[in-house]
Amino acid sequence: MNLDKIREMTDAELDGELKKMKTELFNLRFQHVTGQLENPIRLRDVKRDIARVRTVIREKELVKAQPAG
Repeated sequence: MNLDKIREMTDAELDGELKKMKTELFNLRFQHVTGQLENPIRLRDVKRDIARVRTVIREKELVKAQPAG
């Protein structure tokens, strides 16, 4: 997922996207264990996307926490 696209999302959209990605990661891990995973690179990509979303969420939290002025 593109970082610019992630930064444009609202807090609610980021939370929804994070939940969706965690569900996808769970399903990919399940497929990996059962030997049904066709694209193992997708595991890495989803983990990285989750990290990107969490980073943007944290950046927004820090901006809100800064005192005005």
